[in-house]
Amino acid sequence: MLKALSTSVLVLLTLLALLILGALTAWLLLRAPDLPAEQLERESATPHERYVELQPGLRLHYRDEGPSDAPVLLLLHGYGDSYATWEGWAPALRERWRVISLDLPGHGLTAAPAGYVLDFDAYTRLVQDFATKIGVTRFAVAGNSMGGGVAWKLAVAAPRRITALVLAAAAGWPSEGAPNASLAFRLLQYRWGRDLLASIDNRPLIKQGLSAQVHDKTLITDALIDRWARYQRYPGHRDILMSASPTARRLSAEDVTAQLATLQVPTLILHGEVDPLIPVGHSRRFATAIAGAKLIVYPDVGHLPQREIPERSAKDVAQFLGSLHQ
Repeated sequence: MLKALSTSVLVLLTLLALLILGALTAWLLLRAPDLPAEQLERESATPHERYVELQPGLRLHYRDEGPSDAPVLLLLHGYGDSYATWEGWAPALRERWRVISLDLPGHGLTAAPAGYVLDFDAYTRLVQDFATKIGVTRFAVAGNSMGGGVAWKLAVAAPRRITALVLAAAAGWPSEGAPNASLAFRLLQYRWGRDLLASIDNRPLIKQGLSAQVHDKTLITDALIDRWARYQRYPGHRDILMSASPTARRLSAEDVTAQLATLQVPTLILHGEVDPLIPVGHSRRFATAIAGAKLIVYPDVGHLPQREIPERSAKDVAQFLGSLHQ
């Protein structure tokens, strides 16, 4: 019996050693340093690119399209994404609106100081400061996923500045074991996982995560994955992305409902029916909690309606905003 036990222990130790060796080998193969900011900025340069410094070390990147004197629509992306997620919306909206798509700190081409922590409330204050800095007093705001969570918090915090609110699969409704489609999000729950993600080229995880989030997998092209991966290697970005605390206090449904009940802004809510990351039921609850909100649920669409059905979702947004200016 003792001999059998010793053999079992030896087998377990061998398996553990192989697992550790495999993880170390994978890390050595995938580890990747940050890329030079100047190189990434040069690759993405277009006539619409803009930068503004809000404070020392915090320089925000944004794209500004459409007539300078038109009503403003500010677009906020999701976690790990960038301003580029809205490229499918801009052609349908920039003729009648000034469309500003912003990179939040830790994303895209926005530079942030060392030690910057990803936080919804900090993002909310930052968006207000950004709008003030570029001379925009009032604006409509749209956000996807994390950006949607920032958008509705912004509407709660600064109701006099927000002319309209568009939530696309918005974050922020309390979740009780909602399905998570991404291995990367699961790794974020652990300190060792965050340390790993902060030091490697996350291309394989980005491909897995994005493919899981959309209904039509052909939309997740090599070019899209490459852009996501390269932006995450902007200096300091991965540290900021990993700084989001998985154990941070989350508001209860009662708290969120109470905050949303204060909103008196016209609201459009969009959600893909087969979203595996944020359940469509969350948007239904947002629609119930926000007085007068309109909800559109898209069949056979996942978490990124602005990428999956850009023309249709942009048309819905244009009709909604247009109805407010008639």
